[in-house]
Amino acid sequence: MARIMRINMTTQQVALEEAAPEYQGLGGRGLTSTIVSKEVPPLCNPIGPNNKLVFAPGLLSGTSAPISGRISVGGKSPLTGTIKESNAGGQGALSMARCGLKAIVVEGKAPSGKLYKLLVNKDGGVLSECPELKGSGNYDVAAKLRDEHGDKAVCISIGPCGEMQMQSASVAVTDIEGRPTRHAGRGGMGAVMGSKGLKAIVVDPTDAPRIEPINKDAFTAACKKLTKALQEHPVTGQGLPTYGTNVLANIINEAAAYPTNSFSKGQFAETGKISGETQHDVILERGGKIAHPCHTGCVIRCSRIYNDKEGGFLSKGPEYETIWANGANCGISDLDAIAMIDRLCDDYGLDTIEVGVTIGVAMDAGIKAFGDAQGAIELVHEMGKGTSLGRILGAGAAVTGKCLGVEDVAVVKGQGLPAYDPRPILGIGVTYATSTMGADHTAGYAIAGNILGIGTKVDPMKVEGQVELSRNLQIATAALDCTGLCLFTAFAVLDKPEAFDAIYEMLNGLYGLNLGADDVVELGKNVLRTERSFNQAAGFTPKHDRLPEFFKMKPLSPLNVVFTVTDEQLDQVFNF
Repeated sequence: MARIMRINMTTQQVALEEAAPEYQGLGGRGLTSTIVSKEVPPLCNPIGPNNKLVFAPGLLSGTSAPISGRISVGGKSPLTGTIKESNAGGQGALSMARCGLKAIVVEGKAPSGKLYKLLVNKDGGVLSECPELKGSGNYDVAAKLRDEHGDKAVCISIGPCGEMQMQSASVAVTDIEGRPTRHAGRGGMGAVMGSKGLKAIVVDPTDAPRIEPINKDAFTAACKKLTKALQEHPVTGQGLPTYGTNVLANIINEAAAYPTNSFSKGQFAETGKISGETQHDVILERGGKIAHPCHTGCVIRCSRIYNDKEGGFLSKGPEYETIWANGANCGISDLDAIAMIDRLCDDYGLDTIEVGVTIGVAMDAGIKAFGDAQGAIELVHEMGKGTSLGRILGAGAAVTGKCLGVEDVAVVKGQGLPAYDPRPILGIGVTYATSTMGADHTAGYAIAGNILGIGTKVDPMKVEGQVELSRNLQIATAALDCTGLCLFTAFAVLDKPEAFDAIYEMLNGLYGLNLGADDVVELGKNVLRTERSFNQAAGFTPKHDRLPEFFKMKPLSPLNVVFTVTDEQLDQVFNF
């Protein structure tokens, strides 16, 4: 039975219910966005009692489907004011699905000053107070809860920044080693969790039954087909396992689209010091690990284990986005300092992208100098401690720019831009501008077609084809986010038709369905329609689907280009 667990933080009641008909057949982003759209007033205060926080594994999560362990965390975003789905790896989705849960919906608001944890297993859930965890970082929380509930327990938690309801606050999910290294970072979902008075969810899948496909042979064959395609593709089979996501640093820097010193330049002179190739060598020299899975069943294994100079664990990865945001974007070329920032963000519970963009804005304002690695670390500590300056920084790049009087702040709908400048890569600019959730590269990863030539090749600096590229990728991504499959599956899907076929064949085998390619496309379109409908009711119009004006006015060196896609063209993205 597909069950939804509802947690009423006002009354501390936990209830299990069969999923309503409109929620059947949905998972991941499709389910979080549908629940939020139907149950959350679009004009509500995101940190008030009427917002809801939804956790949902994908349709394939908890099975033997490869790389299907992504969890969706949804609600109304306190950062953007839009609907939000923030996505994370780790063991959370697998364990929730094994416990028979389609979703956990957190409602209401705990009494002032009260803090709770939720224990979930195959039989249900129990909510209890946890004053001893107040103010604790995610590493301490995960360690204490695993000591209490056993090594199989998965921890989903917030750090002190979530408790302080900072708009950059993330939700941490423990990895295979039980460390809180995988984060639903974007959009401030940690602030929503903190506003509810919920510190942690412990999911214990002990003795939970296996998920059995209705057509096991068909399901197994489709799983093998997708695994083979992923292992044979040069990106997912070679590049990502060897160099991790940071394999992109030199590539994007060469394309002159590597935002440097708060989006003021397109190339960073010291990229080689923070590249995936250098990171790979440092990791191996210190006894770390490459080709590391972030969750059970990952066959790409793009995660890393990064040790400090003494050989002790410092951080995962860090990932490409984290290294760029807190590296080139801040003029910093010290990998160890960037890894320390990553570790602090994981512990305090902060989105590393928003933090890096925000620190870049603070450096532009003269709070610290570009290139000041220790100064950047100090600013992260300000956020973790909740000082006056830290509260401003923790509210994100848009608020920080307003408070500090910075003219050029790279945000869309209040959310900081990720690691690709849109002036030389127009397709990703279209995605940033029109995504339902603020600037988000994962919403429609146009880098695949603009730079990597995967699936198609669209000249990154010509307007022609950019709207179609972004539109098609946003539809495909919305569908993929429903399955629990990692976004990187898309590399093989775009190049290998059999990989795309395997996705709906796995769903057919698991659920006894008869889906085809058109059904997958329609699923993606429906998710986007649902999200846009919520945003429109919340007051968003096409005028909000725009990049900051400096991208059109100020040429980016060294190519001296501006963003040239017109507003009229941006308004055509969702004309399906």
